[in-house]
Amino acid sequence: MRLPGGVPTAHIDGFARELLPPVELWPQFDYSASHLCHYPDRLNAGSALIDTAVADGFGAKPVYHYQDGTWNFAHLQDQANRIARVLVEDYGLVPGNRVLLRSGNTPMLAACWLAVLKAGGICVTTMPLLRARELAYIIEKVQIRIALSEIDLAEDMELTRAQAPGLDHIAYFTPLGDGRHSDANLDHAAARKPAVFQAMATAADDIALITFTSGTSGHPKAAAHFHRDILASADSWPLIYTIEPDEILCGSPSMAFTYGMATFLIYPMRYRVTAVLLPRPTPDQILEAIERHRATSLYTVPTSYHAVLQELGRYDISSLRKCTSAGEHLRPSLWEDWREATGLRIVNALGMTEFLTHFISETLAVDHPGSIGRAIPGYTACVLDEEFNVLPPGNRGLLAVRGPTGGRYLGDIERQRNFVRNGWNVTGDIMDQDAEGWFWYVDRSDNMIISSGYNISAQEVEEVIAGHPMVAECAVVSVPDPVRGNVVRACIVLAEGFRANDQTARDIQDYVKATIAPYKYPRDIKFMDELPRTQTGKIQRFRLREL
Repeated sequence: MRLPGGVPTAHIDGFARELLPPVELWPQFDYSASHLCHYPDRLNAGSALIDTAVADGFGAKPVYHYQDGTWNFAHLQDQANRIARVLVEDYGLVPGNRVLLRSGNTPMLAACWLAVLKAGGICVTTMPLLRARELAYIIEKVQIRIALSEIDLAEDMELTRAQAPGLDHIAYFTPLGDGRHSDANLDHAAARKPAVFQAMATAADDIALITFTSGTSGHPKAAAHFHRDILASADSWPLIYTIEPDEILCGSPSMAFTYGMATFLIYPMRYRVTAVLLPRPTPDQILEAIERHRATSLYTVPTSYHAVLQELGRYDISSLRKCTSAGEHLRPSLWEDWREATGLRIVNALGMTEFLTHFISETLAVDHPGSIGRAIPGYTACVLDEEFNVLPPGNRGLLAVRGPTGGRYLGDIERQRNFVRNGWNVTGDIMDQDAEGWFWYVDRSDNMIISSGYNISAQEVEEVIAGHPMVAECAVVSVPDPVRGNVVRACIVLAEGFRANDQTARDIQDYVKATIAPYKYPRDIKFMDELPRTQTGKIQRFRLREL
């Protein structure tokens, strides 16, 4: 099979490739910018990131601090090579196989991610908060037979095994890969392997990553990213939010999100800098890490900035030079509070899972507080009217973007058709674009709920709540919250015989937490006699938001 780059695929397992939408439904891709036009047709992103860093003399430099441990680039390369050998020699991985990764932000997760890429596999990195039901859906959707998981998450992985018969191998690791846990079979298997591995000569347009993100219609959507996309994401936004050679990166986003993947996996290796990984990025842990490691750059979400503000006085964060926010709308009042407390201007930026990177950003100077900025080099952005025609600056409309990365949904033609219009990626955001081209966030055009940086599908939460025996009917909406940006509100009609009270609300909340990822549970519950509907029977969600 020949790929768009003009060379044959290196993948033996072509299952994921066959799920890609037809090329005519892809967005227009643009690699014409000077920083993007040099990638070869044969490219393995894992090797380009870690092997090149070591070959260029950075082997002894720290790449990760994690609790009391530090890994340098050479050790990360060794671990990745050993794990790649385990995957190929012990588990029979062939290029194109999908591998599930499940962990908090740990050095071993980074090594596993690199190992899968170097072996020619496809990484499917998932959040540690996901439950067996959600993991089983992902495994079935993209036919995964190998999973690598942090040992502390073994309970849900074993429950997943029972629900996913195609999952042949589960290997467990400790955060530092030191084999301290007797059941960490990946640690022990990797220790027996040589630390040398020849990376697979994948095509630049072979699939490297599948990232799942919550949709607005229930099940999460699977977005595909190529090896070339990884380097494009590394080489674009840092032209605006720069990364200097002596930087130490710190923050909260999970490596399972593309925001965290870029911050803690892609940027450190591409720019040969150090990152601090936190097992639980609470405000105290973030601040302690900044003070202890003299971190220079903070990557997090508005909810975290709000929480960190409350604890600032107990820590020395004078090493911070810059900070950035993404994941949800940054409110102007929070921006002002942070600047007043720290003297630093938060750089607001916008990205999406489908792009693997930010595509709009403010500059380091933040000359337009409250704006999300303008398109970063390599990307073009505009607003469209309801007929998907481009509007000139000075108008409000649907945000549309194109550049070197963009949306390719696996096995979902309908979503692909809705997301890509006339070659543009239509993000679902409503924006004002002023006469100078700066973008100002207005709202989401769909019923996605973005809370504390998490994307939450209203329909998925509705389906779970509807399964509770006390619930006759429910509808889920987003409502503003000063701390989390938005929270999930569930409007519930109880089944006959059940009473609306605080205990009933707690029972339903606990049920949701036990069934899907806890961050998705409804923090606000309204009990109603009936749900408001239109004459045609559609729920009037705007009325539920106004309650």
